[in-house]
Amino acid sequence: MRETPNFTGWHAAIIHREDSNTERLIRQLRLLGIRTSLQWAPLAATDLPDLVIVDADQGWDDLLPWKDPAAACPVVALLGSEAPGRIAWALEQGAGAIIAKPIATSAVYPALVMAVSIHQERKNNAERLQYLEERVRLRPLVHAAVEKLMAAHRVDEERAYAILRDCAMRRRLPMEQIAAFIVGGAEPLPEAG
Repeated sequence: MRETPNFTGWHAAIIHREDSNTERLIRQLRLLGIRTSLQWAPLAATDLPDLVIVDADQGWDDLLPWKDPAAACPVVALLGSEAPGRIAWALEQGAGAIIAKPIATSAVYPALVMAVSIHQERKNNAERLQYLEERVRLRPLVHAAVEKLMAAHRVDEERAYAILRDCAMRRRLPMEQIAAFIVGGAEPLPEAG
């Protein structure tokens, strides 16, 4: 993320008991144009906010509706202790930033920007990983297409792979897709030219 987000119109769910910290936090969030809701109950998965701010000192495992650090939205943890277990819990919930308690108003905006940036980076990395895993899963298909080209054109593996790669580049399609066409018989074998 290269630019800082404009939070105007966002909704932040604050999962914390009402106290002076939440009063200060809500006041600062409203100055940033963020609509807030305050609750000390588990967050429902059906109506997720744009941002979650959660009490990491007293939070428990089913407080947020996701089960791993791949949080559905950016998460900021409010933390008053230095207990390693509480920091670990915040990280397990997907927290991308921590605001120390008592809350200093100057810490709110940087923590929000950090949490949004880290959430987006995690999301991009997960998508990239999924894409790469799919390509690895389809490698046997590419190998089968290369073998078919080797047999049809009587060329070595390197040349058959080059034919497949060139065909994919000309058609502007992934090699795995062209390989599937070739192996499935939906595509005539590319020329060995």
